[in-house]
Amino acid sequence: MTIAPPAPAAPFGDSDRGAPVTSADGATEWGTPREDWPHIARELADDLATDAVEREQAGKLPLDEVARLRESGLLSLLVPAERGGGGADWRTAHTVLRTVAAADGAVGHLLGSHYFLSYCARFFAGPDRAARIERTFAAGQWYWGGGIASQEPPLILTPTANGYLLDGHQRYGSGVGVADRLLVRAAVPGTGEPVAVLVDTAQPGVVSGGGGDTFGQRLAAAGGVSFDSVPVTRDDVLGSLSSDDGALSPFTGLAAPTARLVSAQFCLGVAEGLLGEVREHGRTVASPWHPFSPQPWSGGPPQDPYVLTAYGELAVAARAASALADQAGDALTRGLERGEDLDDEEGAEIAVLASAAEAAAARAAQEITTRALEAVGATAAFARHGLDRFWRDTRTHTLREPVAHRLREVGDYFLNGAHPPFSLPA
Repeated sequence: MTIAPPAPAAPFGDSDRGAPVTSADGATEWGTPREDWPHIARELADDLATDAVEREQAGKLPLDEVARLRESGLLSLLVPAERGGGGADWRTAHTVLRTVAAADGAVGHLLGSHYFLSYCARFFAGPDRAARIERTFAAGQWYWGGGIASQEPPLILTPTANGYLLDGHQRYGSGVGVADRLLVRAAVPGTGEPVAVLVDTAQPGVVSGGGGDTFGQRLAAAGGVSFDSVPVTRDDVLGSLSSDDGALSPFTGLAAPTARLVSAQFCLGVAEGLLGEVREHGRTVASPWHPFSPQPWSGGPPQDPYVLTAYGELAVAARAASALADQAGDALTRGLERGEDLDDEEGAEIAVLASAAEAAAARAAQEITTRALEAVGATAAFARHGLDRFWRDTRTHTLREPVAHRLREVGDYFLNGAHPPFSLPA
């Protein structure tokens, strides 16, 4: 059996509550005009920041955090308003993601993964089916977890009289401990064709756990998940994930840069969050380089040239990576708007720009979350400040997404004009 790649579609989405009511000005049942989403994200971030250190150190399953995301309406941010969602585009989603990640990296990771996975019906399912999923998703405010990266050994999808049975173990999935739905990669017996499969976590045979004991992103509810003869309907098989040349349209290929930019925005959010924290320390605490300073610290505005230079370098790194990410985000938005009119070369340019943005953001985040602690000095090691969580969240993420792969893609395109291969991140 071969599942041909369907035409791209709209977004996703079963629940016991009705779909949000949308008014002419774009407001949902939450009373939120779409232009207010960044403000809602800021309020949520401020709320998360009040106890971020305590929650991160406790490391409990983020049920409350996901409930806050659900109550805010941010989970269905990218769903068109006419289908009950927030009606926002990826520019807004990037702003929201960075704002949340700056306050709590693990919750930012949860939200970013959800945005990408819940958007995948637009890439891999047909328009009618994607619209049905999306309406149900928005009505139920599902949280999406899982992962469809090619690094994962595919699960097995066995045909039955009424659909399929899903079996196997996925070593790593995002948010698997709290997800309402999982999007996973499975293989069709015989052909081995990889397909994207939507799974209801309430189905018998879905068991999450294991592999989530990382030193960072402790509240991301990530880890392994097993499937034991889990029933799957034909409608829940969204479409092909084949990376063979010509198997996917240029529009469908935008799934990869979409995911890359989620990664970049997450890195930038965490880096900006730490910069905001250390700025307050830098204004009120003596410089760790005080013995080398020409004048003793008087308690006034910092004047130590070493400190000012260090913060200047970190601010430049953050702003440069942010500008590149925003440029790539604008290119992605234009590509998504072109839809099926997008050609291969345009898709490749967007993919390369997204790879460059992810590489720059990852490098900037690693530099900032390391050197900013040096600028604070010995007090940065105090557990009560929780500054180490920014470094740990960043490093956990970048270990899964090595910068070297993105740099190779950019270099091959620059030198040889080679289009980046279709690959989805972990």
